[in-house]
Amino acid sequence: MRPQKVIALFAAAAFTLALAVATGQAVAQKPRVTETKSIEISATPIAGFQFTDANRKDFGRLRWRGGLVLKSSSPDFGGWSGLVLDRDGRDFLAVSDSGAWLTGELIYDGVRPVGVRNARIGPLKALKDRPLLRLRDRDAEAVTLAQGTLRNGTILVAFEGNHRIGRFSISRNGVSGPQQYLQLPPEARRMKSNEGFEAISVLKGGRYKGAIIALSERFKDDRGHHTGWIWVNGVQHKLHLTDIGGFNITDAAALDDGGLIVLERRFGWLEGIKMRLRLVSPEEIAPRSVMKGEVLFEANMGYQIDNLEGVAVHRGEQGETVVTLISDDNFNSLLQRTVLLQFTLKAAED
Repeated sequence: MRPQKVIALFAAAAFTLALAVATGQAVAQKPRVTETKSIEISATPIAGFQFTDANRKDFGRLRWRGGLVLKSSSPDFGGWSGLVLDRDGRDFLAVSDSGAWLTGELIYDGVRPVGVRNARIGPLKALKDRPLLRLRDRDAEAVTLAQGTLRNGTILVAFEGNHRIGRFSISRNGVSGPQQYLQLPPEARRMKSNEGFEAISVLKGGRYKGAIIALSERFKDDRGHHTGWIWVNGVQHKLHLTDIGGFNITDAAALDDGGLIVLERRFGWLEGIKMRLRLVSPEEIAPRSVMKGEVLFEANMGYQIDNLEGVAVHRGEQGETVVTLISDDNFNSLLQRTVLLQFTLKAAED
């Protein structure tokens, strides 16, 4: 294929994806899942992360492990905005901005993800197991494992629209109704309905081990920094992340050393979608701090990205840190994809 045609195809893909992201709320109805059920998910392997060089493995401090395009005939499948994996990287939980949860098991060939099995989907619920009827109440954007495992544990789910953070139990049967909601800082009520909590995590190490940290998608202070909060021993404190290039925050995942991986996204009509991963060190995380972090990698439409909104971290068999990303297709399967991408986080000296 001639270079000019390749460029034209990329430009067309960028435009259609940009249009889908910009208008996803308007052109696609988000289904309300009403029961827990098994679903079939097909997984098509992604040969390489970069379109023009499928053999390339290293991208900044990330090393490509593999990826999948996920599809299902179920109309309830899609909109995946938050992701968490168990410590071995096999059991997973995703939450959708339609108000659904999805559990299952990733299948690997060596280090490459090659499929999904035992998938089940069900509705997130309100207190006393009441259904969430309004879309603004169902808009789940982030999830993290607070205690235990995905087969017997506790998770935190962050919602925007009706801003709140709920604590839920999870078992082999799926996700229960919320046990309680965290008390939010009054300032959080000033977040726009579609720019609220997009990232939540529980710090795994460092001086604030066990603290809950939540970041808004786009809630700036008077210096232009992104705003978030950290709950230390139940007490809320504000903290910030510097803005670099107008990206929005879409998720975060805690590392064993007390650090944080932050996923960011930017949309422009001419450039389409971009994504970026930042690594925030444990030393940067503290009440009232302004975090900057290290840019690990930034990708545009020349790579196998989509509307990436979820990030999870686990340990590989050799003890390596594995970063997994998932995209929100806005229930526009004709124009967008649900992609799952995995990378190894290389040491700084590699």
